[in-house]
Amino acid sequence: MNRLLSALAAAILLTAAPLSAQQPDNRPVYLDPDAPIEERVEDALSRMTLREKIAIIHAQSKFSAPGAPRLGIAELWCTDGPHGIRPEVMWDEWDQARWTNDSCIAYPALTCLAATWNRDCAQLYGISIGEEARYREKDVLLGPGVNIYRTPLCGRNFEYMGEDPYLASEMVVPYVQGVQSQGVAACVKHYALNNEEQHRHTVDVDLSDRALYEIYLPAFKAAVTEGDAWSIMGSYNKYRGTYACHNHRLLIDILKGEWGFDGAVISDWGGVHSTEEAIHNGLDLEFGTWTDGLREGASNAYDTYYMAAPYLEMIERGEVGTEELDDKVRRVLRLTFRTAMNNDKPYGAMCSEAHSETARTIAEEGIVLLKNERDNLPIAADAKRILVVGENAIKMMTVGGGSSSLKVKYECSPLDGLRAYYAGRAEVAFARGYVGDVTGNYNGVVTGQDLRDKRSPKRLIEEAVEMAQSADHVIFVGGLNKSDNQDCEGTDRKGLELPYNQNDVIEALAAVTDNLTVVFVSGNAVAMPWIDEVESVVQLWYSGSEAGNALARVLSGEVNPSGKLPFTFGRKLDDYMAHANGAKFPNPKKVFYHDDIFVGYRGFEERDIEPLFAFGHGLSYTTFEYSDLKLTSREIEANASVQQASVTITNTGNRPGKEIVQLYVADPEASVARPKKELKGFAKVELQPGESTTVTFTITPEHLAFYDEIKGGWHVEAGEFRVIIGASAADVRLEESFVVK
Repeated sequence: MNRLLSALAAAILLTAAPLSAQQPDNRPVYLDPDAPIEERVEDALSRMTLREKIAIIHAQSKFSAPGAPRLGIAELWCTDGPHGIRPEVMWDEWDQARWTNDSCIAYPALTCLAATWNRDCAQLYGISIGEEARYREKDVLLGPGVNIYRTPLCGRNFEYMGEDPYLASEMVVPYVQGVQSQGVAACVKHYALNNEEQHRHTVDVDLSDRALYEIYLPAFKAAVTEGDAWSIMGSYNKYRGTYACHNHRLLIDILKGEWGFDGAVISDWGGVHSTEEAIHNGLDLEFGTWTDGLREGASNAYDTYYMAAPYLEMIERGEVGTEELDDKVRRVLRLTFRTAMNNDKPYGAMCSEAHSETARTIAEEGIVLLKNERDNLPIAADAKRILVVGENAIKMMTVGGGSSSLKVKYECSPLDGLRAYYAGRAEVAFARGYVGDVTGNYNGVVTGQDLRDKRSPKRLIEEAVEMAQSADHVIFVGGLNKSDNQDCEGTDRKGLELPYNQNDVIEALAAVTDNLTVVFVSGNAVAMPWIDEVESVVQLWYSGSEAGNALARVLSGEVNPSGKLPFTFGRKLDDYMAHANGAKFPNPKKVFYHDDIFVGYRGFEERDIEPLFAFGHGLSYTTFEYSDLKLTSREIEANASVQQASVTITNTGNRPGKEIVQLYVADPEASVARPKKELKGFAKVELQPGESTTVTFTITPEHLAFYDEIKGGWHVEAGEFRVIIGASAADVRLEESFVVK
């Protein structure tokens, strides 16, 4: 409706005033949408007044920028993602607009998407969420997020794609391309080094250039150079003393310089702190600033934003020129012509059956079977009484957690999914087990669930144990939720342990049944002190609208689990190098990343720490054999040749299944410290029982290089390299070596 009214106003304005009155020189106007975008950008720029240029680079409401109505240049409308399209809010406030037609499909959180290790799933995800954004007339989807999982305590890890820069890079590109195929810009976030939430507005991050380039930047670079992302969102934190939303090195030197980014840099909401730095350090479009003494969330004075009246006044006083302004306007116009004024964009779709199927498919492919002793899963076909225990089996998980909170058309809980699946075949009973967070609202979206339970923890456990003794299979559904200090924007976890007395519930159940499955709803690793006492462990993630249906199909065996972990599960917090030696987290002021390049499995292997579950780990109901690793050459030229590695994979079990084959590269003779191995390739293959296939990987010089801080660039050293094929970082199946001359 807002877009329609704006278009009508622009049309009336253009009709009421002759072109000659608006454009005195009578130059031709590029009204043809097929004209080259750069010509349209330059033409529009040449016709804009100074005040129009200033207006177009800052917000006019919580989620929109004004365009240039006199010239018929449309508004830009943003929407939060990246797991679904956020409900409409008031023009000036965070409160709900109370529309009745802004419910959406919730797609699985990006940790679940990363756990699919499936590029096709990433593209389908992008297309589907792009269609919903397009239908709602949104121009910029504020996502996906690709910050690296440095610590399991970061409250926003569930929105990101794990600990490995290669995996995140490979998954973000098709997601971006899928979204933008719908005429909606992906806004990749949070650039960069947003690895804690509690003090995100004050923390000042520093780290080596090697860690910056090898670990924390690759996914952003891939989104720009391979995915052609049309926008990037700056993060809240500082980097080397300057806020990331106007940081010269991050935005000018690297993003726009080294990577050639031609899109628009958008501030995170409230991430701007200086007019002068915003002018000179690469910010293009300012959103969410609270200025002029107004309190957060109140009606905002948009014309007092850092890049509004203060910028205009500096120009009028002659303190700055307009060269930087014109570059910002060009980028915003380019974004507008690619989205809001792209007449070839599709119509989109909302809450369709296809979108529900997409959500379920991605959830199924992302579910990870972590442990399965004595083939406890799938649930026996003759099971007549199934007991489900735990608050997370019934609690809605699409509401809460911060800006990714949604208003969904529906959400199938684990309990509902299991009951629907087993209807008429088995009784599915429920016991509460524990009481966690009984609230259910965020920014005016209310779940409507009444989860209050006044029984004591002891009584809840007694009930669950009593019911478990007569059940054929017991499923405990727990983990985290989207409350403060769990998986939630703006706060971080206090520790690795499970909240709400869940360990006591699991141990009590394990004592009375030999058919216990523990299912975790979370976007972070958790400690499992009872791991040897339970038969099966499943990572469900936050799986969106279709969570329950996907879980039921996997636990029953109708779908063979094929997800693998995108990050490492440690046994205790200081297993993670970011927390070694009592390192402070979260940090309100200055933090140096002492773990350097040894993030995730790199750090575990560097210190010879055995993880609880390794990066890349995930079981199946069938088995796979790896054989016949071959290299095309035993010797290649540095910086010139490519190497190919092929391996045969055979399904040796009796069920169809999918396996994720992982290729790691090691440089054992390096002159600098390097990880023992690094992921540089993966493929997900589907095989029938007895079927074999050959997987071929291409290894380029880029896969062998490290960032040379002295030379300020990437470098491949001569010497021996090893090719390692594994089912996970800890499950190595085959190795071969070759020499770089």
